[in-house]
Parts: sequence; structure tokens; C-alpha cells
Amino acid sequence: MLRPMAHDVHIIGGGLAGSEAAWQLAQRGVKVRLSEMRGSGEMTPAHQTDGLAELVCSNSFRSDDDTKNAVGLLHHEMRELNSIVMRAGEIARVPAGSAMAVDRDVFSEEVEKILREHPNVEIVRERVDALPGAGLTIVATGPLTAQSLAQSIVGATSEERLAFFDAIAPIVHRDSIDMSKCWIQSRWNKRTEASNEDGDYINCPMTKEQYLAFHKGLIEGEKGEFKDWEKDTPYFDGCMPIEVMAERGVETLRYGPMKGVGLDNPYDTTEEHPQGRWPYAVVQLRQDNKLGTLWNMVGFQTKLKYGAQVELFRTIPGLENAEFARLGGLHRNTFLNSPNVLDRQLRLKAAPHIRFAGQVTGCEGYVESAAIGLVAGMMSAAELAGEDWRPLPATTALGALLSHITGDADAATFQPMNVNFGLFPPLHEVKKKQRKEAYTSRAKADLAQWVSETKASVPA
Repeated sequence: MLRPMAHDVHIIGGGLAGSEAAWQLAQRGVKVRLSEMRGSGEMTPAHQTDGLAELVCSNSFRSDDDTKNAVGLLHHEMRELNSIVMRAGEIARVPAGSAMAVDRDVFSEEVEKILREHPNVEIVRERVDALPGAGLTIVATGPLTAQSLAQSIVGATSEERLAFFDAIAPIVHRDSIDMSKCWIQSRWNKRTEASNEDGDYINCPMTKEQYLAFHKGLIEGEKGEFKDWEKDTPYFDGCMPIEVMAERGVETLRYGPMKGVGLDNPYDTTEEHPQGRWPYAVVQLRQDNKLGTLWNMVGFQTKLKYGAQVELFRTIPGLENAEFARLGGLHRNTFLNSPNVLDRQLRLKAAPHIRFAGQVTGCEGYVESAAIGLVAGMMSAAELAGEDWRPLPATTALGALLSHITGDADAATFQPMNVNFGLFPPLHEVKKKQRKEAYTSRAKADLAQWVSETKASVPA
């Protein structure tokens, strides 16, 4: 039996944040022990495999536009700092218009392959039940932290953990979709180099009557029961179940995930719309794997029971005979009250040898989670080298997100947050129409200067 490799940093959790932190440390010559519970006989309520960096919900990293979109800017900054998540994402990329979406299996396999082959990384399949009492540690267990470790964290922070519900959308087999009733198109016919020839989304149109019947079905459909201890848990707005959105009003979905604006329906050639303009409502599906055999229902996170999902979703035009590779679901996520318990370097105030990274810190989204893992890895490497950490500029996406987590947010009302320009120092002097481009231009310049002045090592 091989002896465990001596390590400098112990990372607990092999999701996006843990994998990114391990890569950043390993590339800087730091020995890493990466502990992942899955693969040791344990599993979470939401994961399907034991692969590192498995994407549990959507397969999308959202917008890749780095000129006027906050998450696209975050993509750019992570690429500048040699992110393993962005590197593997390019290899696993599938068409999704201006968004970045990936084949989730290829993505996970690529991340694991890169880390497994790195001489400074040891991947260990084990469950860690308590925070280590000594040794530099990064806890990146994500929102599905095992109960025993979560209790240890609660004990160390002297706070009750916070929680919210997160939902996942169904995935449909492509060959079960009736394309005589659907068409392929990106909204407004937007294209990128990675786009499919005709467009990146399968569009299933609905008439007003069909939409109203579908809306009623969402309201009346049988839903999963909450346990008593879950009843006061809120939803995260970014992954709101579609039936919860439907309860907000009959028109809510038509101005949200079922918006038909910008889509030319070739099957609607009525006198009112002779050129097939804009269906009353539409259900969009986005490619989920490189083969194009699996497509996920965009914005259709749900807590409907499985039988109710199949019955209702098969009323959607084109999905009457849909076969589902995965149905939607709901799981409870946990996160720290980070502004209270973490310092500006993501260290636990009560135990500074422990850093936290990823969604457990209260950021939300794949890319945001990986970004905090990236920064935690860089901070840990600097600490080991005896270097003072120079904070990232708050004008960058990385700096703004980190500032929100570690102190700028109100601890009394702290909730998970996606990166957005509302977290950035404002540019009131810039006209509103030009402000997003101004934010991204400023951020790119400030990050480049930070890298230059700190001589930040960005190993290839």
C-alpha cells in the first residue's frame, strides 16, 4: 500500500472550488491532499457520479461576453489567472449562443485527468467528519456539505448555518423530441464561433390556450413535501422552481424563461404574424452534451414530483413523447454567514488555519464558486511563501465578489449572490448605456496592473 503523499495544504471537497484551489496551489509548487467524499461509498442528494467538478444543475457557465457582462468578465479574469475550470470548459464546450455551456461529463473528466496527472496533487476518496485542528486547510465542500462536517463548522463558527433551496432542471433525449412542431434558433439569431449552424436552442412554441393550461398544471401539479425543519428555508432567486414563479402571476413565465420575444416561429403564419413572429410563449432546450443527444429545459428547475413532471411536460408541443435522461429536483443547500465568520482572506476568524472556498461561502453559481476557489488557492500559496497578500482591486469581478463575501454585505441579511455590476464601485459619471462596457474596461486594466505590480505568478 502506498503511503499518503506529504502535503502542505489539505483541501476538503473536490467540486469546482476545491479543484480550482488544488490546481492553483499545485502549479505554484505546493503539495496538495484533495479529499473527496464521493467515491468512498458516500454520495450527496444531488450528485450523479463520483467525478471531480461534477456539474449538478445546469451545464451553463452563463454569458461569455467579457465586454458588458459581469459573469463574462469573471470568465476573462479567471482565464488571465490560468483557471483549470475555464481551461477544461473550453475543451468540453458545446454550442450555446453567447453563453458558455459544456458537456458535463467531458468537463468533469478533463478536470480530474489534469489534477490526477499533476505530481503535486494527491486525490483521496474519503469523508472528512470534522475540521482539522491544525495544518493549512481549505474547506470547499460546497452547498451539500455532509451533516457531520456541517455540525463541526457550526460548532467552530458559533452560529446557526444558513440554508436555501436550489432546484435542477430536466434533461431530455434529443431523439424523442418531435421536430415537426419545434425549430432551432437562437434568440434574435445571435451567433458565436461555437454556435450550431441554425441556432443553439430548440424552441417549443405555445399558443395562449396551451400556455394557460400549462400554467394551471404547474399551479395544481403534485409537489414534493417539505420536512418540518425545511419549511422556513427560502429559495435562491437564481434557481427558482418554475412552479414558484408561476404562483407569482399568470404572466410571470411569459416574461421569464418562457419569453417568446426575438424568436421567429416558422409554424405561425397567421394573418396577425405572416412572417412567423414571436410565439405567445416558448419552452427552450439547450444542448447538454457534445454529442447533442441530451438537451436540458432552460429555466425549468422544479420541485414537482416525477410523475407530475412527466405528465405535464409532455403537454408541451414537441415533447409529447419526450424521454427524460433526468427529471427535475430540489435540494437544500447550506452556506456560511461569511461576513461574520470569515476574514478578508477567507480564513475562519475562530481558526485562521482554515479557509473556506466556493458556494459554502455564500457565492452562487458555477463560475463564482470556482473563482473563490482560485483566490483561496492563491492566498494559501502566498501565505506558505511568507508573502503579504495584496487584495484584488474591488473594481475587478474577482475583487467585487470577494468583497461581498468577506465584509461588504450586511451579515444580518446575507444571502448567496451571483457576480453582478451592483457589487462594483459605481461609475455614476458614465452614461448608463455605456456603463457596463466601462465597468469591464476598468476591471481589465486594474487586473492587469495588479498582476504586474504584485508579480503574481500565473503558471501556464
